[in-house]
Amino acid sequence: MSTAAEQRAYRIEDLAHASGTTVRNIRAYTDRGLLPRPERRGRANVYGDTHLARLRQIADLLERGYTLANIKELLAAWDTGTGLGGVLGLVHEVDRPWSDERPARIGLAELVAAFGGVSDPAAVREALRLGVLEPVPGSDDEFLVPSPQELAVAAELHAAGVPLPAIAGHLGELRSQVEHISERFLEFTTEYVFQRFLRHPPTDAEAEEAAELIRRLRPLAQQTVDAELARAMRTRATEHIRRHLGDALPPAEPAPGPARPSGEDATVPVPLPEATVAAVRALVGADRTPAFVAAATDREVAARRMDALTLRD
Repeated sequence: MSTAAEQRAYRIEDLAHASGTTVRNIRAYTDRGLLPRPERRGRANVYGDTHLARLRQIADLLERGYTLANIKELLAAWDTGTGLGGVLGLVHEVDRPWSDERPARIGLAELVAAFGGVSDPAAVREALRLGVLEPVPGSDDEFLVPSPQELAVAAELHAAGVPLPAIAGHLGELRSQVEHISERFLEFTTEYVFQRFLRHPPTDAEAEEAAELIRRLRPLAQQTVDAELARAMRTRATEHIRRHLGDALPPAEPAPGPARPSGEDATVPVPLPEATVAAVRALVGADRTPAFVAAATDREVAARRMDALTLRD
């Protein structure tokens, strides 16, 4: 194990170059107490490998979204023996992508082709605002696609006839609802699973245990939402189409049970040709189709009764 005397000595300019930061930042971190003060050797300030390692930790935490105040608390805990390695492992587990989907890149020409050749700068700006697309630095005609599946869904909806502004509006509404679901899931798991890890700065062992729990629970949110969405879509879609088409649809499969009585009052489902249903719907509208079919049938039956009554032996 190397001792302090065996550590490499850096001037502040050399330390800035080795760590990828600036002299100004090194001085600011020292003033804030994030970085130990350098050793004074004669008239020069000398930094060592511990300073370089600390600067790399600070850079890593900044990249993860921590503020300097947060970083100071974490580093202080580490310096007092609480342990930073486990905390950083826990943070890394939370920061990991919550999906196996891999981001991709797409050029502007390919993007236009995916949406049927429609070039819509306003739609591209809205996609950038929503994060469906992300800019590629130094390029005006190439984009990063965080979720290729989400972009593919938008392209399919547009191909089916949905206008681009409507797709963007629907995504915004959906995102708000999904964020509410994720917040509730986090509140639920925090209350029943992770509360004991939040009462004090976790030790390395506690942080590793929490990270393992996150690995186990990570897929549960998506699995639950997938199952509930599938159930709701099947139920609501069936109700929706029967509400719009009513009696024009073939009857639903009857539930097992005793046979229904026959007679004039019994309901007899009669499937109609699709062309007939489409013609009636175009004539009177989907909501009036069942009533129109019933009225036309009643009129035909009445006409035939009138004909039969006027016939003479």
